[in-house]
Amino acid sequence: MPEGDTVWNTARALHRALAGGRLTAADFRVPQLAATRLAGWRVLESVSRGKHLLLRLADPAGEQRRTLHSHLRMDGAWRAYAPGERWAARPAHQIRVVLRTADAVAVGYHLHELALVPTAEEETLVGRLGPDLLGPDWDPAEAVRRLAGHPDTTIAEALLDQANLAGVGNLYKSELLFLRGLWPWTPVHDVPDLPGVVALAQRLLAANRGRWAQSTTGSLRRGQTSYVYGRRGEPCRRCGTPVRGQEQGERVTYWCPSCQPAP
Repeated sequence: MPEGDTVWNTARALHRALAGGRLTAADFRVPQLAATRLAGWRVLESVSRGKHLLLRLADPAGEQRRTLHSHLRMDGAWRAYAPGERWAARPAHQIRVVLRTADAVAVGYHLHELALVPTAEEETLVGRLGPDLLGPDWDPAEAVRRLAGHPDTTIAEALLDQANLAGVGNLYKSELLFLRGLWPWTPVHDVPDLPGVVALAQRLLAANRGRWAQSTTGSLRRGQTSYVYGRRGEPCRRCGTPVRGQEQGERVTYWCPSCQPAP
């Protein structure tokens, strides 16, 4: 599930593979960038911003800076390979971009919102985002302020709004609300401790930074990595009540009706 920690890990993997190298080829398989030529451009860095990935480049003369922006959404992925290594992550028809340097090949599968913009204009793409849970701009007080600015929104929907805080997806939303004992349809104005919710959100994502397995329980064993997410009908790990799952907005929310009772 590509949430904030997954995108952070992806950005670091791309940085290790490409940063400092010059592109020998860039093959874009989307109409808007099909004619783009980036051979000779140097890869400066790869960074994440919430769920957005930013690959920053400099032209051969060092005079221009551009950023390749991509969003993974639910099913996108980047993979780095050694030259000559077989690409095995996804079917070929899902490839949207291939970047090559002398030492590595980076392949982007099923990417969304793929765009190439002057680096100075990155804010046109990510400027609306709230504080990044895993970024240098993380500001818990600002995240609380933004959440509190939507008092009638359910806490589940408010946490998914990337303009409030950037990085929480459906997995962390469901797990966070379980750990705080909050009914997902609780209006923000009725949440008793918003700072506590925000602090825990940051800790959950930070705990999975640097590893691909996502766990909120502390266990990395298959089937034991979550409390409620993806466990509809299974017994709650705390009380044994069957976990419920219900559509909320465009996502399915998972919760324990006993540990997270409706008011």
